[in-house]
Amino acid sequence: MSFRGLTWDHPRGYNALAAAGGTLVVWDRHPLEGFESRPIAEQCALYDLVVLDHPHVGEAVATDCLIPLEKLFAADELATWAMAAIGPSLASYLYADQHWALPLDAATQVMAIRRDWNDAAPTTWADVVALAERVPIALSLAGPHAALTFQSICGALAAVPTRPGDRFVDRPLAREAWALMARLTGDATRAAAAMNPIALLEAMAAGTGPVLCPLIYGYVNYAANGQVRYADAPSGNRIGSALGGTGIAVSRRAKVTPELLDHLRWLLSDEAQRGFIPAHDGQPSFRSAWTNPAVDAAAGGFYGATRATIEAALIRPRHDHAIAFQTAASAAIRDGLLRGLPADVVLDAVDAAYSQHHLPGAET
Repeated sequence: MSFRGLTWDHPRGYNALAAAGGTLVVWDRHPLEGFESRPIAEQCALYDLVVLDHPHVGEAVATDCLIPLEKLFAADELATWAMAAIGPSLASYLYADQHWALPLDAATQVMAIRRDWNDAAPTTWADVVALAERVPIALSLAGPHAALTFQSICGALAAVPTRPGDRFVDRPLAREAWALMARLTGDATRAAAAMNPIALLEAMAAGTGPVLCPLIYGYVNYAANGQVRYADAPSGNRIGSALGGTGIAVSRRAKVTPELLDHLRWLLSDEAQRGFIPAHDGQPSFRSAWTNPAVDAAAGGFYGATRATIEAALIRPRHDHAIAFQTAASAAIRDGLLRGLPADVVLDAVDAAYSQHHLPGAET
């Protein structure tokens, strides 16, 4: 018996899964933006396994299209994986008291730097703003990333991680984050405004993009090839970064077999995480891989350079309609930055989107 899986069309998202799946799991691919382009219930109606990111879990629970991991694996297995996963990689899939995906891939927003720029990386947001007066620095604003950058800067500037209430972010903190983003919306940010993280990193690797992007989802592939170097995300009162990465979810359509469960267990084994996945262009989720000197050396120092950021990463909103909110908020922030709109005009639009798409009492 074989199973159908859906993952994203990048070597990091596909190569290891395809190589490991053999005849048991046949993997199809969709673009990175495919995460937001089709409702998760529609994907689960077509596939047995779906690679997703954690903001989709609320929608998945609302449409009852996934099997909770507690019905597939023993509690001690889940506890072991929770301890092994770096940062909140497994915790991000815990929603409504159950886990909904296995953390195959770990990522968060980090700092990316062109290899032809050899100065020390800035460590604070104040340093980034000062450096922008001398070298081209771009914010990542395309697709959902304007809202994610905003959330992460708020997280860095806050004394404690932000939690949603009547507003997405308390207004004084939101204004401070907005002012920082506005100062960094110069020519380099405008030139990169339509580039998703892959396109932006490709431009940096080619030497045509900005010298530095302070918050962009890290891709180990560019560090392993020596094309881009990475550093921890800038700090304010703390490091601020919105967790990314992906997990493997099992859809209600799947007729689960012991062979499939053993295959998923192997993908989350230390052997696969430290060996097979990095050897096949993947970005593992286990701390044992991120702290392994050989794995780090083969990745051009990517893991050691960004480990503190992923350990401190913030979980993004996961309530039902979180994707719709993220899309609307990002469009408002991006448009406001590029048009130079007043802070409160944009922040009112973000809060209106939050009120529309976040029901009172909903889990985040």
